[in-house]
Amino acid sequence: MAEPKYKRVLIKLSGEALAGERGVGIDLPTVQAMAKEIAEVADSGIQIALVIGGGNLWRGEPAAEAGMDRVQADYTGMLGTTMNALVMADSLKQLGVDTRVQTAIDMKSVADSDYEVPDAMKPILRDYQKTGYRWLCTIAQLGFGGILADDMGLGKTLQIITLLEHARLEAISKTVDLTETASHTACPPPVSLIVCPSSLVYNWDSEIEHFAPNLKTLLITGTAQERQELLTHYADYDVLITSYDMLKRDISSYDNLHFHYQIIDEAQYIKNHRTQAARSVCSIHSVTRFALTGTPIENRLSELWSIFEYLMPGFLYPYAYFRSELEQPIVENKDQIAATRLQQLVRPFIMRRLKTDVLKELPDKLEHAVYAQMTDEQNKLYTANALKLQKDLEQQSDSMFKTSKIQILAELTTLRQLCCDPSLIYQNYHGGSAKLDTCIQLIENAMAGGHKILLFSQFTSMLDVIERRLKTEHILYYRLDGSTKSEQRTRLVNAFNENKIPVFLISLKAGGTGLNLTGADIVIHYDPWWNAAAQNQATDRAHRIGQTHTVTVYKLIARHTIEEKILKLQENKKALSDQILSEEGVTASQLTKEELLQILQN
Repeated sequence: MAEPKYKRVLIKLSGEALAGERGVGIDLPTVQAMAKEIAEVADSGIQIALVIGGGNLWRGEPAAEAGMDRVQADYTGMLGTTMNALVMADSLKQLGVDTRVQTAIDMKSVADSDYEVPDAMKPILRDYQKTGYRWLCTIAQLGFGGILADDMGLGKTLQIITLLEHARLEAISKTVDLTETASHTACPPPVSLIVCPSSLVYNWDSEIEHFAPNLKTLLITGTAQERQELLTHYADYDVLITSYDMLKRDISSYDNLHFHYQIIDEAQYIKNHRTQAARSVCSIHSVTRFALTGTPIENRLSELWSIFEYLMPGFLYPYAYFRSELEQPIVENKDQIAATRLQQLVRPFIMRRLKTDVLKELPDKLEHAVYAQMTDEQNKLYTANALKLQKDLEQQSDSMFKTSKIQILAELTTLRQLCCDPSLIYQNYHGGSAKLDTCIQLIENAMAGGHKILLFSQFTSMLDVIERRLKTEHILYYRLDGSTKSEQRTRLVNAFNENKIPVFLISLKAGGTGLNLTGADIVIHYDPWWNAAAQNQATDRAHRIGQTHTVTVYKLIARHTIEEKILKLQENKKALSDQILSEEGVTASQLTKEELLQILQN
């Protein structure tokens, strides 16, 4: 074979050339044909450098003319070249050509950007959460989408809220700048859309209200007509929150709506790309898309493809190609080369931290209130009982109140049980329990992430209900309550800590103290107890010496009920000298008539 005339060759490929006849995007057969020709040249011993354009994906000049900062527009174009380079590199590697992508953008250190954390969030965010926020900002600025795949309990919601608050402040800043330059064109506020399971809609609203109260949120709930009316005012808000189910029903109403960010929570809901939920979220018009999930891959690699098809359509190739060239070789043949190829493609667009990665010191305890909106039937029963108790209290004198405390406490207990599940009070009730549904979802999500769960309730009758539901869902569990003998308690504790049974149902009174259950790292308090110390003691069954993982605590709260009021009352009273609702504990009998009335009022 003749010696090549040139040892090194520089080839310039325009982005448009990679688009083939389509003119835009990446045409994979065209890229593969080019890669084959380049491989033939490389086989002759010539070293090749490729300079690849990005005009098929992005052009800075038109973007700048449309109002985007020119520097940012050009910077985004660089990411287009990076995407093209990654696809070409993948095609070359399939042909056996050793290839390395070099870019001015270091994708591995993209989270090390200097985006300023909003002042209100600085004392709240942990260091790793600040890194996650900056990664989100960078991905958004560069025109891509990404998966925030942090482990359960590491604060994915909080990081997104920080991103949304940043967007709000940026819009204000740009509007001020325009005013100062005597421009009469106001910067339109960036409206974002959050899509989540129905059980989390109100939780998102509550978390935003707590951490970023200046963000104006709109819940897309109610009847079909009410939801359509709400959507006509979408531009007046910073964030819209809806569920997958509502979005499917309302999808035609979103045709003319455009969003800055679109965030889907519990992204495993779209793991099957053929479902209506997946098609619905993919049809929404948005500048940047993010997906939140602690389990981006639960069962099959196709689930990851489905999420990326939502984030950046076409990035992981057509599904047939993905399945034949990546999924099947990796799963069926344990092909490490194919696995590496897939890792290289998706790594820049996934932020994944485990608790063990970010919490090196003594394991922390992360607490979250999870809100559930009662079903219509459940709400009717609760409201009727609450109004009756409120009316009785209003008619009582102070002396009558003192003598009727026992009856009042019994009625308060009834209200709390209605929040849990009305079947505890009404034997023929079949209207469902929003809190029970939320609880089961938390358990399933935790199990998918490899976690083990302690679930506390002070009502053994509620444990009975949960037990029946776990059996229906084929979820294995242990149970401990006041009827459990001492020797059996020890056996159950040891078995739970050592084996893979994921759930331990425990009555608060029987299992709140004296147990070492460090095999669990998720604690669910199904119903709030008056005594905060009792709940903390129960939590400490898992959060104690010997625990090697961060413990995440979920307090289930029925929205707009006595439970929410108790939680608020505890927070308000915590710093008071009388310590009525302090860490030392409180009982319902310590509450005044006025406090009880406040709790009962909507």
